[in-house]
Amino acid sequence: MAGKFELYEDKSGEFRFRLKAGNGEVIATSSESYKTKASALNGIDSIKRNAVDANIDDQTS
Repeated sequence: MAGKFELYEDKSGEFRFRLKAGNGEVIATSSESYKTKASALNGIDSIKRNAVDANIDDQTS
């Protein structure tokens, strides 16, 4: 099963999203809330576009 983004309203009525793996485990969450649903969807779209070619910056020693 493929992963999915879940869009939801938080307790303050603002929008957030989380990314769930195919097994239902949350693997990423939005670090901020969005005042509009459109802004949250734009955040999801940004991750989809930018994560495809993202490099790993290993900052461990």
